[in-house]
Amino acid sequence: MQDNFGRHIDYLRVSVTDRCDFRCFYCMPKNMTFLPRSKLLSFEELDQVCSTFVDRGVTKIRLTGGEPLLRRGIMDFIKGFSRHLESGALHELTLTTNGSQLAKHAHDLKACGINRINVSLDTLDAEKFSTITRGGHLPQVLAGLDAAVKAGLSIKINTVALKSFNENELSALVGWCGDRGFDLTLIETMPLGDIGGDRTEHYLALDDVKVSLQSDWDLTPSPHTTNGPSRYMDVTATGQRLGFITPLSEHFCDTCNRMRLTCTGTLFMCLGQDSSVNLRDALRADQSLRLLNGAIDEAITLKPKGHEFSIGDNDDKPTLKRHMNVTGG
Repeated sequence: MQDNFGRHIDYLRVSVTDRCDFRCFYCMPKNMTFLPRSKLLSFEELDQVCSTFVDRGVTKIRLTGGEPLLRRGIMDFIKGFSRHLESGALHELTLTTNGSQLAKHAHDLKACGINRINVSLDTLDAEKFSTITRGGHLPQVLAGLDAAVKAGLSIKINTVALKSFNENELSALVGWCGDRGFDLTLIETMPLGDIGGDRTEHYLALDDVKVSLQSDWDLTPSPHTTNGPSRYMDVTATGQRLGFITPLSEHFCDTCNRMRLTCTGTLFMCLGQDSSVNLRDALRADQSLRLLNGAIDEAITLKPKGHEFSIGDNDDKPTLKRHMNVTGG
């Protein structure tokens, strides 16, 4: 699949649920209303849609949420869908998680062919962790990370850089990840959904963070590249990679190769745009998959050249009304 700007689209991010056991203050309001389960694609429908994308050339799929490991039956889905890894049609099946359920599932994830996961972790301070997640327990996540290491999973930590909250911890986090063999990616806060507060209070430009980190660490440009949003540096002392995702201070759209499928079957071609196509209706209306493939063709034409995220002193409203947990993290 190729979009109107010549970009080869071969990566699908799939939200299997909007539900999460954390309520991170930059992601959602405290009293978040989640979708009724009847609105979600069934696992059979998820399998059919994702398999259609594999047939059309998608070689990497990432399962997200909300918290994907919260959905009942998710491990059975992963086990069944991993047949595409065994056939070689799918090159990689990965997962983004908050880590709360990893202690329970890490071994089975590895057994299903998932070799690499991303874990969202914004602080190593237990009190701050409870504050940012509105009640989450840091030891639970750390135990999950230990289980993932023992299972042989490669781990990358995703950290949202937040002004006046965790900015003084980021250098120590680089060292902590290096000691454990984890790569680390820092992310600017994204203006998605009403969180019941002003995001400008916590916005931190990663260019400033990079300058600060270079006073503590020898960082060199990494030859490692993907078609994704991260720009990488190598941390000489630890041998690990440090990524920077900058949706606000520096757009990263020129090589974007991805699509996002929500748990309700809506396909977004860009995280920062509202243009979308309803794949659920197309799937349910025609078992031959003709309408589904036609809807995918339509979606490809809607992929924009770039996103429209913005934030500023007079711009505390979200760029888009939908929350990250609905779209898929």
